[in-house]
Amino acid sequence: MDAVQDEAAGKRARGLDRAFEILDFLRQKRQALKPNEIAAQIGAPRSSVYELVNLLLQNGILEFTGGEGRVYLGRKLYFLGAAYENHFDFTRECEATLEQLADETRETAQFCMLDGNRYTVVRMREGARPFRISTDVGQSVPIPWTASGRLLVAHLSDQDILNFIPPQDFRLPNGEWLEPQTFIAEVRQAEREGLFTFNSIVDSFTHCFAVPVRGEEGHAAATLCLVTPRDDGIANRDRYLDCLKKAAAGLDHAPTRPKRG
Repeated sequence: MDAVQDEAAGKRARGLDRAFEILDFLRQKRQALKPNEIAAQIGAPRSSVYELVNLLLQNGILEFTGGEGRVYLGRKLYFLGAAYENHFDFTRECEATLEQLADETRETAQFCMLDGNRYTVVRMREGARPFRISTDVGQSVPIPWTASGRLLVAHLSDQDILNFIPPQDFRLPNGEWLEPQTFIAEVRQAEREGLFTFNSIVDSFTHCFAVPVRGEEGHAAATLCLVTPRDDGIANRDRYLDCLKKAAAGLDHAPTRPKRG
């Protein structure tokens, strides 16, 4: 009897894992897809994907959109996200901080965190410059491609970093290979200095600044960033870092602080 119950529990757990995989895949793709397309691209049996898609549709987690049976993330997810934000103060504080940073520097300000073993921009406020930097909020990016990534994994040991980051993520957008040991050396530099800046790996015209926002445990639970035109960023380096550090100090512990009252 126990063996049957364990098998049923294991099947439910695998079903949940697959459901989350479907949701995360659609989030990454940013487009509606047919269930058979989802199954093919995530390497899952069609029958189980169809069964889970139907269950998610019934609960409003997915919705039909775009015709021909295509599905995408449903509005129920918005309500769940709103409930999460209502429980924590940091989103409100973060918006005010980003607005202040963008006003002070005229540059694009971002609040960034890890999403599993990837980096993502959680909040962003564009600066007043005519020059616009386009970043998709919520889109996951390999950690080694980002200035923030060096800070967000700094609490891990060297081996844990290598275990945590998928090997293929050290392949940069231009096709070059970033040696993992070079990345780890930059992580340790960022840890010592409490900041990291570099010319963007993703965009050849920009310079990126990142400082940690520390959680209850003392390591970087998030980062505050500025993304600037390359020449302006280098020319204003000290001032921009000073603005970032002051702003981050006001947000320390915010990513894990529940709403008051």
